Amino acid sequence: MGLEEKAGNLGFFTTTLENVVNWSRTRAMWPLLSGLACCAIEMMSAQSSHYDMSRFGMELMRASPRQSDLLIVAGRVTNKMAPVLRRLYDQMPAPKWVIAMGDCASNGGVFNNYAILQGVDEVLPVDVYVAGCPPRPEALIHGILVLYDKVQQESITEWA
Repeated sequence: MGLEEKAGNLGFFTTTLENVVNWSRTRAMWPLLSGLACCAIEMMSAQSSHYDMSRFGMELMRASPRQSDLLIVAGRVTNKMAPVLRRLYDQMPAPKWVIAMGDCASNGGVFNNYAILQGVDEVLPVDVYVAGCPPRPEALIHGILVLYDKVQQESITEWA
């Protein structure tokens, strides 16, 4: 059953602007290159040819926050690095999303001391948490798909 059969004799089909915009946002997310610790190796592995995040419209990790709309915080965040991450997040154009990858980014992991931030959600609004120490590339891809579902459910009133 192809698109031609669904469209009927009229040759077109209808949808809402909300669905089209949300679909295009999910298929063109560009992540910011921000590997902070051992989780960064797994993030790079998810981009490699074996797991291929290019299937999801993420052809490459961007090095500039002004060209990115997804911040994947991979690894432990020190108190010294927190303002830098916040500045990078503030430079990203809206709409923007954050994935906390790994136990260290989510809640400090095994590092319960004065130098490590006990969760990146203290400085950034996190959309999706990916568990594991370090999480496998499949877990990151699952987190991206969860974020896709979240973006697909956004309404026009949330865009402002």
